[in-house]
Amino acid sequence: MNMVSVSYLNPLSEEGRNIVRGLGGLDEIFDHNDDLMDIVIHTNRQTISNQEVVPETLVDLAVNRIKWYIERKNNKEFNPNDYAYFFNERITEYDTIAFHILAQAIANKFRPGSREVKLFIESQGLMIEDRLTKLPFNEKKEVVDEILSELLIQDGIEWSFLKDLVATKKLSLTDLVLQNGEIVLDREEFVYSFGDKFADRVPERIYDILIGDNLRALILTKLLMQNAENYIKSIQDQLALVEMHPAIVELGERLDKVIDETLSKYSTFYASGGAYGNMEIGKLVREAFPPCIANTVAGVSSGGRNDAIVLLLTSFVSYARLYPGIFGSDRTVKVSDIDTNLNITLNEILPLIYEAADNCTPPLFEDQPQEKINIISKLGFGMHEEVNLENEGETKWYTPMSCEKIKMHLPQLCKENKDCAKINNPLSYYSRKKWLLSKSGELRPSDKSGDSD
Repeated sequence: MNMVSVSYLNPLSEEGRNIVRGLGGLDEIFDHNDDLMDIVIHTNRQTISNQEVVPETLVDLAVNRIKWYIERKNNKEFNPNDYAYFFNERITEYDTIAFHILAQAIANKFRPGSREVKLFIESQGLMIEDRLTKLPFNEKKEVVDEILSELLIQDGIEWSFLKDLVATKKLSLTDLVLQNGEIVLDREEFVYSFGDKFADRVPERIYDILIGDNLRALILTKLLMQNAENYIKSIQDQLALVEMHPAIVELGERLDKVIDETLSKYSTFYASGGAYGNMEIGKLVREAFPPCIANTVAGVSSGGRNDAIVLLLTSFVSYARLYPGIFGSDRTVKVSDIDTNLNITLNEILPLIYEAADNCTPPLFEDQPQEKINIISKLGFGMHEEVNLENEGETKWYTPMSCEKIKMHLPQLCKENKDCAKINNPLSYYSRKKWLLSKSGELRPSDKSGDSD
């Protein structure tokens, strides 16, 4: 049996690029493709009753790569047979083309660091992982060795070669065996370097435990994800000089719609919020702010300014506007998961925080301009002066302080009223107060909910 094609795992290989060069023209990516359909229909266990999952064109195949990833990650009733064709090695040629046109469409339509770019990179990583898992052991070992030797031509691999992966936590240094700063991946090299260290154990067996094929497959997957990310960047760097083909532009528009529709099925941001109905995302309602927040917005005198604005207000306003149901959730979220283009953050959240900072005595940024960076950090965008998607994840989105912590650290702001009874967090107060205002008819219809754009 022939070994699986290299481009089945690495569409950016020379073999993969040659496949793309052989494509007649981009106009045909929307054409019905009988050969592709034949491969799909004759894939073992493939669902063919659901027309939505059967690709008739190369564009369908490209779009389905992303749909597969979102469903695979989020759908608890995900049926692998819906997308079995992705794991039929006969799909390689068409799938390689799908990868390239998908990358071009995403690079053209969406900005660097966007949710869509991340989906593309992560989907490629999971596709490689799943494909490796389904390959017979010897075939997997052979193709991993071949691709790694292509990617890592040099004799020694400095650990710093993977520093981007380590920095982004895609790989941990504890996963690596190092010798003089170089990664040991080769069995013979391991036995030669460390064989005399194991008096009572077979060094080959230790290699299998410490390094073995799993680590090699992991490093291969992460390197190919990195290459996919670099590929997107290289396309975006050329956009100012090259006009994208109309077919790729059209694919980008379709992806925009499909990604939104597919992700919206699994959004938990409109969390069902217990006693007070749905804690819906909506415009901020200042009348529903608890006393501590209202007092902070009105202005804080020197002494508690920093904590009041940076820790208390920033977290409260951002979650109250974007994700009031955070404490009823068991998932980790980022601002861009909800505010995908950061329009709300830039136009509603930050202006309110900055307004409160200006209301301080003296104005907070007048003598402590660095606190702007700390505010950005508390929103999860790292230690930078501006909110930027590319920096998201460098820090965590800080969750709101509890009433107990506010009483301890900012007692001057905590002026309890009757609505504070049995409340343990400002967000709970806000959700309950909004519910009460709505019930009594005091809440304007536009305040009850709002777009998350």
